[in-house]
Amino acid sequence: QVLVNIGNHFDLTSSIFVAPRKGIYSFSFHVVKVYNRQTIQVSLMQNGYPVISAFAGDQDVTREAASNGVLLLMEREDKVHLKLERGNLMGGWKYSTFSGFLVFPL
Repeated sequence: QVLVNIGNHFDLTSSIFVAPRKGIYSFSFHVVKVYNRQTIQVSLMQNGYPVISAFAGDQDVTREAASNGVLLLMEREDKVHLKLERGNLMGGWKYSTFSGFLVFPL
């Protein structure tokens, strides 16, 4: 579910954010794993390359969360998305979130 998408630069079908202009952007995400005895890893990808990752791997905890955030210099048409590298996430927008916005245009 998309809560705010001013300018429609986040494509819900592909789950990709496309920068409308060059600038400094802020991105953050929060994910929750489903099962104990597993590790999750989620990476924020910029143009197909990992920029930051978050891990949750406590083997005795069923609902463990992982979060991360970053400021990125992006060119117009650069793409950002999340990639689940390992594990299973808790379904639904109330549990796992992704946010991105322009901080400073260049």
